[in-house]
Amino acid sequence: MDSLPARTNGTNASRGAQASPPPKGIYVPVPTFFAKEGTSAYDAVTPPLDLETQTEHSLFLVKGGIKGLVILGSTGEAIFLRNEERKELIASQRKALDNAGYKDRPIIAGTATQQIDDTLQLVKESKEAGAEYAMVLGPGYFAPATSQEGIRKWFEAIADRSVLPVMIYHYPGVTNNLYIAPSTFEKLAAHPNIVGTKLSHGIIDDQTLIAANPRIDHEHFYVFTGLGQNLLPVLTIGGVAAIDGLAGVFPRIVVRLFRIYNESAARGTTKKDIDEMRLLQYRICEGEKLVAAWGVVGIKEALARVWGMGSKTGGRLPLAGGFQDGEKEWSKWSEVYQGLKEMEEQFKAEGKEG
Repeated sequence: MDSLPARTNGTNASRGAQASPPPKGIYVPVPTFFAKEGTSAYDAVTPPLDLETQTEHSLFLVKGGIKGLVILGSTGEAIFLRNEERKELIASQRKALDNAGYKDRPIIAGTATQQIDDTLQLVKESKEAGAEYAMVLGPGYFAPATSQEGIRKWFEAIADRSVLPVMIYHYPGVTNNLYIAPSTFEKLAAHPNIVGTKLSHGIIDDQTLIAANPRIDHEHFYVFTGLGQNLLPVLTIGGVAAIDGLAGVFPRIVVRLFRIYNESAARGTTKKDIDEMRLLQYRICEGEKLVAAWGVVGIKEALARVWGMGSKTGGRLPLAGGFQDGEKEWSKWSEVYQGLKEMEEQFKAEGKEG
């Protein structure tokens, strides 16, 4: 079940026909680019969108083998954007991908609202702007008092009414440590309009209890890790791929690991395959330390410093300004990122791209 759904598909699911999950592959939760300091459009409080750089980055990714984009996730600073900007951002990138010949690369639109009707409205507007899937963040405001039954009913209410197939976004770090149990995932995975999850935590036993659960239909419900540092382990337990921040800087490296795993599994894994996968996972883990420490701030610093893309200080308050210690902080990471850049360029020269 690996085909992209028609963009006109979907009214309300209402426990009707089974929706298809997004195609297997590496996805990137893209940062949202804003006008650079010193430009005429710059505003220190609310800098406007920089759609030109946004498009440059999107095409950089798909040319490097990225299967699709997650727009307006946590890395996309979604909570800082107005609804009109959300629609403009999604529509601009759908048009850019289509015009460049990448109509087959889906856009997954994030939501981070707590109220069901507001979430459904964002999903509707995302579909109208060109998104094919909705990635819905769990309702974490009252996390300590929220039961597993309440979580299940919340997601089911959204999935019943959503005009897009729904992916569950489980990120305890931004949802007040909301916990979604594997048993809750098992129940939600049976919903015809819930097609997968992004697990942005490192609880490997829970990931195994979801990705390897024999009672879940894994042709209908895909498990993506949100941590590239877990990619190889998650693939071995039944996860399909990653939605990964480091892949937004070095797409070919992360895609390479994904492809070697799947190609070697199909033809028979050799020691050479194992050695290369281990090395790639090691190098990815080195790079992910920056992402884990600094999140979107670190990703924007890396993109600007490694590829000259965007602004290393380009966020909206309170994230504007980049690293607090500037060059001193970057010096901790520069050697690792220079090595990753050289590997990425080597793969490009060898034609290892999408």
